Amino acid sequence: MTIGENIKKYRKEKGLTQKELAEKSNLSRSYLADLERDRYNPSLDSLKLIANSLEVDVSILLGENNSTIKISNILKDDKELLDFWNILKEREDLQLLFKQTKDLSPKGIQQVIRIIKAIEDEEDRENE
Repeated sequence: MTIGENIKKYRKEKGLTQKELAEKSNLSRSYLADLERDRYNPSLDSLKLIANSLEVDVSILLGENNSTIKISNILKDDKELLDFWNILKEREDLQLLFKQTKDLSPKGIQQVIRIIKAIEDEEDRENE
């Protein structure tokens, strides 16, 4: 989903009209409508205002799901794994796997990402 679609989705979930969300966010209704139609990409400041008004994390509006946010938070202290994760999380072929990690411990999640990285690194070496 796009940022605009996410804004609209969470606005509707909160039972807010565009006008109400615009007022809560100190933005104009027309600007908010344009964002929801993906006519513009919001500035980080606007995105923060909207997220705060909707009581969601900015990353949710950016399209990251709870599993990817959880994994990013777990890996935040390991730059190499976090950098690898930021590339990996975009791969559609692994989306189901990441959703299945929700019940793993943080250590288990780190091990899964390390294993995937080791496999990817080995494949890269073989293709050189």
